[in-house]
Amino acid sequence: MLPLQKIRRRLYEILSFLMRQRKVRRGIAAVLFFLLITLIVSVDFFPHHVDLQVGQVSPTTITAPRSIVFEDKVKTEEAKQRAADMVPKQYVHAPQVSVTVQDNISGVIDSLRDIVNNNSLSVEEKVNHIRESLPGEIVISDEYLTLLAQSSVEELNQLETGVNGLVKSAMDAPERVTQENEELVKENLASDVANLRLSKHHEVLARQLIHYFVTPNAFLNIEETERLKKAAADAVPPIKVTVKEREKIIGEGEIVTEEHLSKLEALGISRPNVPFTAILGTALLVALMMSVVLCYLYQQNREIYKNPGHLYLLGIIVVVVLTVSKAIISINVTQWPEFSTLFGYMVPLAAAGMLIAILLDSRLAVLVVAVMSLFIAIMTGEQLRFALVGMLGGMSGVYSVSKLSQRGDLVRAGFYTSLANVIAIFTVGLMTETPIGLIISASVFLGVTNGILSSVLTNGALPYLESTFGITSAVRLLELSNPNNSLLKKLLTEAPGTYHHSILVGNLSESAADAVGGDSLMVRVGAYYHDIGKIKRPYFFIENQIAGENPHDKIAPSLSTLILTSHVKDGVEIARENKLPKGIIDIIEQHHGTTLVSYFYHRAMENDKNETISEDDFRYEGPKPQTKEAAIVMLADTVEAAVRSMQNKTSGRIEGMIRKLIKEKLMDGQLDECDLTLKDLDTIANAFVRVLSGIFHTRIEYPDMSKEMERRKAKRVSARK
Repeated sequence: MLPLQKIRRRLYEILSFLMRQRKVRRGIAAVLFFLLITLIVSVDFFPHHVDLQVGQVSPTTITAPRSIVFEDKVKTEEAKQRAADMVPKQYVHAPQVSVTVQDNISGVIDSLRDIVNNNSLSVEEKVNHIRESLPGEIVISDEYLTLLAQSSVEELNQLETGVNGLVKSAMDAPERVTQENEELVKENLASDVANLRLSKHHEVLARQLIHYFVTPNAFLNIEETERLKKAAADAVPPIKVTVKEREKIIGEGEIVTEEHLSKLEALGISRPNVPFTAILGTALLVALMMSVVLCYLYQQNREIYKNPGHLYLLGIIVVVVLTVSKAIISINVTQWPEFSTLFGYMVPLAAAGMLIAILLDSRLAVLVVAVMSLFIAIMTGEQLRFALVGMLGGMSGVYSVSKLSQRGDLVRAGFYTSLANVIAIFTVGLMTETPIGLIISASVFLGVTNGILSSVLTNGALPYLESTFGITSAVRLLELSNPNNSLLKKLLTEAPGTYHHSILVGNLSESAADAVGGDSLMVRVGAYYHDIGKIKRPYFFIENQIAGENPHDKIAPSLSTLILTSHVKDGVEIARENKLPKGIIDIIEQHHGTTLVSYFYHRAMENDKNETISEDDFRYEGPKPQTKEAAIVMLADTVEAAVRSMQNKTSGRIEGMIRKLIKEKLMDGQLDECDLTLKDLDTIANAFVRVLSGIFHTRIEYPDMSKEMERRKAKRVSARK
């Protein structure tokens, strides 16, 4: 028992070690997704095939769900067999056999001639010698032997010549003598003996000689015959059968024939088992398509390729959408059999495209939609019309969510997808010569249903996928940027100055992010929440001090610094309590970096003449900005506060202040850990100048309105006079 426990513990340790290896986990996940997709595409989990046998009475009327041209294997095999049967048997001719037969006949007659010409023998002795000279199988009565013993030489010569002539003509004929016609030839020769006008006893001998000596002189060449038969069968072209869409295959109450079954099997209606070769081929296609997607990610989007969570998310979306598609394709409404055959138009490939575009990447979404459309073609029995409509609808879904501004835009994306599907179904219906009435009803009902279903699936799955995989989608960010958000409303109510400051920082940050290729939406929303920690002690921050009293005048600089810097930690706590995305929390935590609170540091230095003040005690805890987006919010926060406090806000002074502040952050090392370049900083400065110059532009000085009103009144009075 003890060794067994050690073995189990050792196996558990090995498995635990393997599962901790990232490559092993990714490999297991890849194999799992490969198997799931292969099974979904190739195996019919919702069978509604009819199970009919030859001779059975059909319980229902079955029509063709699509047009096909297929090979009727039964008829083709029958035609091949007929062609092979028409090939004559091939024989090898042995010409020496005919000569041998004639020599044997001549030998018997020569012996008979010698006996007859021997005058020293009596008739009885001649009869005995003739009986002994004849082969044992030749039996002739004593009466005829006596007559043969009394034959003349001329009669024997005539016998020899006549019999050998018949044998030669028969064995040298084109038909020859074969094992199959040997008896018939002998019978014909025996009949022809009567034409030789021989005496009765000579006719008997002639027939006996023929039956005994004649043998086949043509032998069957089996290999050559089989070769010619095979060549003839191979030359027969496959017999093609055309079945039109909605054509009746078999009616209710009709007797099932082989022809019916062949059509049903070709259409996939009567196919109880999927061939192994078909599953293997599907598996190879799935492996190839997975490789194509992974190669694309490796070359074009290495960030997703290196993130296992993103790859798992991609696999889950594909598997779920294919499963839903499989269920839809398997729906069979017996009341509307013709309409049921078109349910492949409802597969919601657009849902996969929209989810991948929103959560991962729009270009990747286009590729995945194209790959999944191939799988849909296989699932629907190689019907490319469903794949084409699915791909067009899926791509329209991808492009319709490329510029989301709110969650309601997903509804609009569903509308665009529905419209694209209606047009695609109508077009494909015209190409496949579908009746116009069916085209219109199918395009409207199935196309609109497809768009609605895709939108519902996307809306329903998006929150769960976001939270499960820690992805902050554009939809989530847009929800957070809504002014009606409870946290923003609280910020507006309790710290209005901070709220308006955050809005301006958001505008600055968004403009700068657009200019340098950053995530502008993430930057804008992060800026809205970057000072959310000030809610705890709003009046300790100057923008919220409406009455003019500054509580920092009554406390030590070190305590003031602690209060100011704590708004970062407080903001992170509030953000986590409200389940804000990680990207927003990072911006809140990093938007001050390790910046020095210079005002209170210098106040502390002035109050403490012994110079025991440490600069580190007056810095934010950090960390420094780790991303381009966090650095932009830091710079926008600093610039907005400084420019707002300027007295004379001319365009030149604003630009000078902006560049001075950015340079100070750079020299202080606050931008060391992000990927902004010097060129990016210049671009950001220009973006800040453009926005702030628009906000603090020079305004027209309006005239004194009271004087203007007096002037107009005097003018009206003088006009009355």
